[in-house]
Amino acid sequence: MKNIIFISALILCFACQSKEKSDEQNENQQPETREAPVFKPEHSDAKAVELADKVLKVHGGQENWDNTRYIAWNFLGARDLIWDKYTGNVRIDFPGQQSTYLININEDTGRVKIGDRELTKSDSLEKYIERGKQIWVNDSYWLVFPFKFKDPGVQLKYHGKDSTLSGKDAEVISLTFEDVGFTPQNKYKAYIDPQSHLILQWDFYRNAADSAASFSNEWTGYQKYGEIQLSSGRGERTLGNIRVAQEWEDEVFKKF
Repeated sequence: MKNIIFISALILCFACQSKEKSDEQNENQQPETREAPVFKPEHSDAKAVELADKVLKVHGGQENWDNTRYIAWNFLGARDLIWDKYTGNVRIDFPGQQSTYLININEDTGRVKIGDRELTKSDSLEKYIERGKQIWVNDSYWLVFPFKFKDPGVQLKYHGKDSTLSGKDAEVISLTFEDVGFTPQNKYKAYIDPQSHLILQWDFYRNAADSAASFSNEWTGYQKYGEIQLSSGRGERTLGNIRVAQEWEDEVFKKF
């Protein structure tokens, strides 16, 4: 659920104050500011942060991730996405729902087509743009999870050593979320290879307090795409048709 913050301004009037004093107060009054969410290492275990840095490095590193512009993939056979990381433009083709989303995730704007009809009513369009953004959040997390460990609001915890579903040794860290994202109540556990620092498995918890994971997938099919390394296998499921590029035809984000 999207977090919505309402800020109300209270105007206080004092009959006994002179106009000059009121003006002086208004000039000196500073507008309310709210700190933007950032990753705060002090809210995480030092060992977990250290492992997160190693995971980022082996998957390509921060600089290569920042310099990667376009990423395209198929999400578990259900839909195709193309993402321009620089502009925030995203195209989602969802055959099962006969829909196409051409949205900007940074500006919450865009166009949506359902069947052979483009949405024009503002309330319906706003709802579907929001839905498209939620699809992108979910589907991109499945693909680029290794680059999300130190996102704003993430809290990391070290859980020691454990083994994956197939019995591989791993070090485990969890990711919880400090009032950020559509589902801040979620939790993920990442099983990290002690030698290569690749992700071997993830566990998803719908609620951070849950004792059992909602699902677990081993990560397989690692391959280098551009300057970053990504995994396509998620247990019995697959993220397909993965492509990384620095150039892409801009019309793909404008035409259905």
